[in-house]
Amino acid sequence: MAIGTSEGSAVFIGPVTSATDQTALAALTYVEIGSVESIGEFGPQANDSTFTPLKGPSVQHLKGAIDNGLLPIVYAHDPLDAGQLALAAAAATRFEYAVKIVLSDGADSNDTDTTFYARGPVFGNRTNIGGANDVRKRTSNIGLNVFIEKAGAAVS
Repeated sequence: MAIGTSEGSAVFIGPVTSATDQTALAALTYVEIGSVESIGEFGPQANDSTFTPLKGPSVQHLKGAIDNGLLPIVYAHDPLDAGQLALAAAAATRFEYAVKIVLSDGADSNDTDTTFYARGPVFGNRTNIGGANDVRKRTSNIGLNVFIEKAGAAVS
């Protein structure tokens, strides 16, 4: 079993794009978002569409449209970090940006890591000042209108 921690994982932001496939998204140039503390839950989830028949005793659940969700990213505020500056600039627009997440999950140096490619708008660049002993943080959520997972692979 090859389980591990999230340490070493990274998030990158790319340019405005209309790309919808892995090849096109992988070919783009990305800049890493520095000092990322956490990447929240994301990925495809079907909506629950319900129907209650008048003659039936229970609600019927149907699998509805797929929602790739929002990608929540929390990072230590660094006003000089190029990735954070790009993310803040993206939050000020209505455009859809390329995003890449790379996990550090290769079993050894010969293996490839799992990589997620996505595209969507950046919803905000919120600030959390915290208390006297807290690190100033920011949180951004990216809507995932396109979502592709490229599983890591063992390479001999």
